[in-house]
Amino acid sequence: MATANAGAMDQAQPVAVFNRWLIPVAAVAVHICIGSVYAWSTFNRPIHAEFPNSPWWFSPPYTTFTTALVLLGLSAAFMGPWVERRGPRVAATAAAIFFSCGLVIGGIGMALHQSVLVWIGMGLIGGIGCGLGYISPVSTLVKWFPDRRGMATGFAIMGFGGGAFLAGYLNPYLMARVSVSKTLMLLGVAYFIIMMIGARIIRRPPADYKPAHWHGPAKENPMISTRSVSRNYALGTVQFYLIWGILFINVTAGIGILSQASPMFQDLFRKTALEAGLFVSLISVFNACGRIFWASLSDFIGRRTTYITFFVVQFFLFLLIPRVAAAGNIVLFEAAAFTVFTMYGGGFATVPAFLADIFGEENVGAIHGSLLTAWSAAAVVGPVIITQLSERAKAVLAPGESHVHVYDQPLRVLAYMLVVGFILTLLVRPLKHSERT
Repeated sequence: MATANAGAMDQAQPVAVFNRWLIPVAAVAVHICIGSVYAWSTFNRPIHAEFPNSPWWFSPPYTTFTTALVLLGLSAAFMGPWVERRGPRVAATAAAIFFSCGLVIGGIGMALHQSVLVWIGMGLIGGIGCGLGYISPVSTLVKWFPDRRGMATGFAIMGFGGGAFLAGYLNPYLMARVSVSKTLMLLGVAYFIIMMIGARIIRRPPADYKPAHWHGPAKENPMISTRSVSRNYALGTVQFYLIWGILFINVTAGIGILSQASPMFQDLFRKTALEAGLFVSLISVFNACGRIFWASLSDFIGRRTTYITFFVVQFFLFLLIPRVAAAGNIVLFEAAAFTVFTMYGGGFATVPAFLADIFGEENVGAIHGSLLTAWSAAAVVGPVIITQLSERAKAVLAPGESHVHVYDQPLRVLAYMLVVGFILTLLVRPLKHSERT
């Protein structure tokens, strides 16, 4: 029934006439578009070629994409309460407008040779669209799927990883046939249409909704709250900062390798850039698949056990990678790296369900938005660890000396960080009854 209030567009449809499985489809439609941000590096060289004389402190491709990632985290954090108040349809619509307009404005900036316009469009405006689009389906998914929270959020966030794989091929294909500016504008229009389809489908469930034939867990799980707290209340708990640290460390480890995946593969195995490109493409596949696999598995083994598995397995893999690389065993190296990236993606997909378990489902979108500042921080720390330490190692090598050991130290540093993540995970406890509001 339509009402005059701001949330009218999100009024739930009767359960009998609405299939809840359309909600993950709508979420994927939004996330697969904004997930193309992971493939924006395909624009680096074409944009740089348009602005070759830019100062070092404002390199259009790198400044723009860094700004987009930072704005993704910040807009998710600050706009989370607004998303909860206005509902997923309004938020997804706003995300479509910001993200698509950002690409179109960036394309206009390229056509006019105005680097500041590119930065404003793709960096500032597009980054805000990414943040709004990332969190808009989360709260709705956990409410529609109280029986499968991990699986539901895994489906949506899998779309974010899959978007990079598709855009990694689509962007170069379009740029090879039309100009960079036209490519950006075409993508802006296409993404707007796809995201608006998702926005029209997504909606809140009825109050106190429960799936048919499901009446809650067979036995009470002390790690799953039966009450919800506000975002501000969650920000005052130890649990929030423990989970923030867990996500920060898991993302730092994965994004550190991701940031240097191509040069690392070339350095360790003396491969060409083209061969390394295939390795990077496969990373996107495992990143996306890990999101649905680990998030779904967490419904059965628990969120905390899932993260404990991440940190234990990755600790040994980060210590193993230098050894298998030194031995020239490319198959074991790829198996280890791809496993790491399933857990990198799985960490993103599992954390919304983890938050819903601890803080309740009512305000999980706003709480999740605040938590994504961990992603922004990790996007800076992880690449710095890998890049700076490996560059120092390369600087002391003799001319022509093998680069096979230049990543040993940064990988050990990341392995020790994973130990800290393991400890933080063990410390997570449910909110005490007296703490819940």
